[in-house]
Amino acid sequence: MSSLYSNRLTEYSHENGGRVLLLFLLFLLAIYEFVTAGYSAFTIVCLSPAIVLFVYAAFRWRMFTFWTLIFVNYFLQMKDIHLPVPMSLPNEMLQIVLLAIAIVDARQSPHFERCANFMLFALFIWCGFCTLEILNDTCNLGINIAAWYQGSRLMAFQLLYIFLVFSIYISSPQILIRYLYIWAGLALFTVFWTYKQQYIGFTSAEARFMDGNPTHVLNAGTLVRYFSTFSDAANYGCNAASTAVAFIIIGITTKIRNNKLFFLLTGVAVIWGMFASGTRTAIACLGAGLIAYIFLSKSFKIAIPFTIAVVFFTFILVFTTIGQGNQQIRRMRSAFNKGDASAKARDMNKDAMRKYIQDAPWGIGIGMNPDNVPANNKYNLLAKVPPDSDYVFIWLRTGPIGITVYVITMLMMLVGGCYTVLFKLKNKSLIGIGAAFCCAFISIQLGGYGNQVMMQFPNGLIFYGGLSIVYILPYLEPEWIKYEEKLIAKQEERKRLKLEKKLASRV
Repeated sequence: MSSLYSNRLTEYSHENGGRVLLLFLLFLLAIYEFVTAGYSAFTIVCLSPAIVLFVYAAFRWRMFTFWTLIFVNYFLQMKDIHLPVPMSLPNEMLQIVLLAIAIVDARQSPHFERCANFMLFALFIWCGFCTLEILNDTCNLGINIAAWYQGSRLMAFQLLYIFLVFSIYISSPQILIRYLYIWAGLALFTVFWTYKQQYIGFTSAEARFMDGNPTHVLNAGTLVRYFSTFSDAANYGCNAASTAVAFIIIGITTKIRNNKLFFLLTGVAVIWGMFASGTRTAIACLGAGLIAYIFLSKSFKIAIPFTIAVVFFTFILVFTTIGQGNQQIRRMRSAFNKGDASAKARDMNKDAMRKYIQDAPWGIGIGMNPDNVPANNKYNLLAKVPPDSDYVFIWLRTGPIGITVYVITMLMMLVGGCYTVLFKLKNKSLIGIGAAFCCAFISIQLGGYGNQVMMQFPNGLIFYGGLSIVYILPYLEPEWIKYEEKLIAKQEERKRLKLEKKLASRV
């Protein structure tokens, strides 16, 4: 009996020796990483076989990988999801895999020529500046490459990945429409989750978050700021405002009736979620995005009623007490109060920061957080003070020089997108899509001026990716016109058959 088992073991080892050895070495590597680097490194090594299988599947079904990125990005900050790896890692891995697929598959799907545009040029400038920041030693702590890379990934390189992925993979009208529907579906899910939080209750993880964040429960517990699947209410509110801007504009300009109804209903539903977040900056985001569309619409028929609607909505909030019985509306209305205590506190913080930053024209350095800057360091205050907004955060890390470069490059990208909408596109519905993405980008940038939301998930991928789509719309326009004509023809045929059926029933 023992000889039989011995023969079988020998035979198995002969046939699968390489695999057994590989698994054994992988097991030793996992134990070594656990002892020397901790649980996260151990987890990554253990997951490496699954990662290999995923990469294989990604190369075989490339668009499935792209849609996986869109879904994963949207739920990374949901309170009940706990990842054993850094939160940005799934997004970054998927983006790098998609870019690797595109490079390998370049001969079959040559879309790289679409990437050579003004937005890429602006991103190169910003990424180049952030790369130079590796030499910034304002805090006199030496060059910390690990801290710099951790900060610059999210602040700069992530934006470049997003641009390349969207420019390459949004390659047809069908994919563009599918993306809009998936985005709308995800936005509607966040509205549903807000409704669930408000009327059914929080999960245990969400309840723990609320207990530790007093800014989400105001007015002696009578006003709750809901955050849906997002990191916090500010992130959710600014995202909802910018998303609503996009879908309202797309809904108004599309010629397909079903699309019009779906996107307009999505925009309205998301506005409800925006109010539930209690984020006052969101009101400014919504207004700025809609006002921007007045200039990009290229149509007085749209611009005039749009202007009237925006002015009427603003008038109600600023000069009337309509809806004052609703706490969320009262909260939003306080955004127009110049004497608001929260705004004064932020201004005081900025004045204190300004005194220190005068001696740091290049900032304290990308990645310089409280853990990296000792308490006795001159710039410790700048490292640990709550920046309250993305623009202040970038200002502190890269200084007056860096924030100037950032603002210029963002304006370059936006102006290039607006120029594409105004002068390169002819189709009305495609102009509407381009304008929607530009206006949503303006909206989220304003949100970043008031809160730390631009680099939070899922905003970076959605709104920088959306602006990237604007630049490739001229390439899609000929195919889009044919695609839209077919849909309009089907729509008219259904309308004709319905009319004939109606007339026949009267006979």
